[in-house]
Amino acid sequence: MKVIQVPMDDQLLKEVTRKAKIQRSTRAALIRKACQEYLRKLDLRELERQYVEGYRRKPESPAWGKTGAKLAGQVWPKEDWDEAR
Repeated sequence: MKVIQVPMDDQLLKEVTRKAKIQRSTRAALIRKACQEYLRKLDLRELERQYVEGYRRKPESPAWGKTGAKLAGQVWPKEDWDEAR
């Protein structure tokens, strides 16, 4: 594991320290976890962007959406369908 230095204003450092103590963790662990979560969200946003872009390039026909809903209604029992919504 590499050690890095991150400049941080006093107020943010106090808040990171406070939250780490509440969680019985270290500042380093809290910062690592925050970075991992941020990177995960960036990846998710990129996948969503690609998904939207794909549908913009090749929109789904309304007939496919109706067919999918009809098939889902046949596959899932009504009570499961109600709970899923």
